[in-house]
Amino acid sequence: MKKQIKQISTSEFSTIFLFKNGKAIEYLNEAYSKQNPSKIQIENIQKVTVGAQNEAILTKEGNVFAKGKYINSKKPNRFINISSLIKNKNDRIIEDIVSGWSSIYLLTSNQNAYGIGENFYAQLGLKKPKNTKKPILMMKNVSKIFSGIYSYNVFLLNSNQELFGCGRNEDGQVGLGESREETKIDKLTKIQNIPKGKIIDIQCGNYYSIMLIEDQNPKRKLYSCGCREYNGLGKKNGNIYEFTEIESSLFENDDIILDFSCGFRHTLILTSNGKLIGFGNNYYGELGTEDTKSQLIPIQIELPKLRFNENISNYHVSCGYYKSFIYYSLFLSPFSNLEEDLIKLFERKEFCDISFKTKNGEIIEAHKLILKYRLNQNQNQIEKLQEIISNKSIKESNQIFEMIYSNNSKINPKLYSEIKEIINSNEKIEETMKRIYLNENENENEKDFIIERKEKQYKFPKLILIMRSELYRGMFLSVTEDKSNKVTDYSELSNKSFQIFEYWIYSNQIKDGIQITKEIINEIKIGIDYFQLNQTNPNLFDLLIKKFNNQN
Repeated sequence: MKKQIKQISTSEFSTIFLFKNGKAIEYLNEAYSKQNPSKIQIENIQKVTVGAQNEAILTKEGNVFAKGKYINSKKPNRFINISSLIKNKNDRIIEDIVSGWSSIYLLTSNQNAYGIGENFYAQLGLKKPKNTKKPILMMKNVSKIFSGIYSYNVFLLNSNQELFGCGRNEDGQVGLGESREETKIDKLTKIQNIPKGKIIDIQCGNYYSIMLIEDQNPKRKLYSCGCREYNGLGKKNGNIYEFTEIESSLFENDDIILDFSCGFRHTLILTSNGKLIGFGNNYYGELGTEDTKSQLIPIQIELPKLRFNENISNYHVSCGYYKSFIYYSLFLSPFSNLEEDLIKLFERKEFCDISFKTKNGEIIEAHKLILKYRLNQNQNQIEKLQEIISNKSIKESNQIFEMIYSNNSKINPKLYSEIKEIINSNEKIEETMKRIYLNENENENEKDFIIERKEKQYKFPKLILIMRSELYRGMFLSVTEDKSNKVTDYSELSNKSFQIFEYWIYSNQIKDGIQITKEIINEIKIGIDYFQLNQTNPNLFDLLIKKFNNQN
């Protein structure tokens, strides 16, 4: 069987292909190596990222290995463990990595952001242009880090959805507004006048930055700031110093932006209606059109005949200096996580089975399965929620559901004070799923999916499978996929293996009292690979190995 691609990251310096099995290969610029491709000698790779002058590898264990001129000047082509260099030992488990041109940013499991590498444009948030070969703490309480492989600026988003930026600002690419004339912003500065909505992603080119916002419709829109001269804004007018919407008739009302990528001076966007949209430089044909004409405003680009029959949401784009990739991957969801998908689900009618009316008569549809367990498993609490919503605007009501689904009181503390008595605020998603499993009889009328095994059928709520499996996630959340119930055959699993699988689906735990053998591990690994059961951390395979080691 051919290796399945999980991610591609590319720059002028190198291109890395990460495969689903946690292994990766790299193609280096000929100036750095004559041996292409070469295998990266690091195992269990979770994510890869390359900048114009660096590479970084994140492993499943939370270690980060990096190389580059500003990481290890004596041996720039040798990977070193930069996470082990963090001074605070409690911050040495890394959740995410992002590359800039010549710097690397790390997000720890404690939600702290670190930077390492070049600081000439203050992209590490330091006033003095001193480079650093050890990670330095940039900001605490960070939920996401954004930059770009050709960017000298960085953005940090905190848990309150407040955005901060620093670095190169010669063309307004930090988005602080026309009044900020500094060529570089030498400390993390709060970005004002951000468009209303939730920040999903920000990607940066060399002279511009592009932000993806999801408003409350919900609708995803792109906003840009920076220098028009280098074709980065998707607009015909001049420089823009704060984030302004990229408008085009190509972005239809029923279309969802699934993925986008900024290279050196070009951008590609993939939408749910199967459109590939792009703008920017095209001197080397990086936009994928038949000519080499650059484009100031978005144009639609003909997609190649897709190799797979799966829906478009499993495709991704990756832009580099003068090249671009469109690739198929079931394993990478750059804009989604468990909590975010829960928030979106009450907007999807096929997953909704209860309605709420606001004070102005607008209808919000929600999922009873989640509400039952988020609201202390009590029908009276649902009635109390109905009463609260009936006195709220549509905006306030959406915020209430977002707080319930994500268990985050910081979205609107004032509103949260009104609903906190009916919410089980101490319970995490995993605990909720376990309670669902232990109260099976209450699931009879939920939105079910049939799993068949040896002529016996098992019903699982679709919502549970979405949380656990990237295969089912793509199947059920796709806007184009047939939503009718399908049957999946798990007959290859033995009785013990299926018991483990069933219990884990609900609880994210291995059932007590089952002896784990190598045969069970090998059998379940095949199922994990086929059904992409890797939504949670730790995932099923990691739990099996841990339990096996403890037993032996």
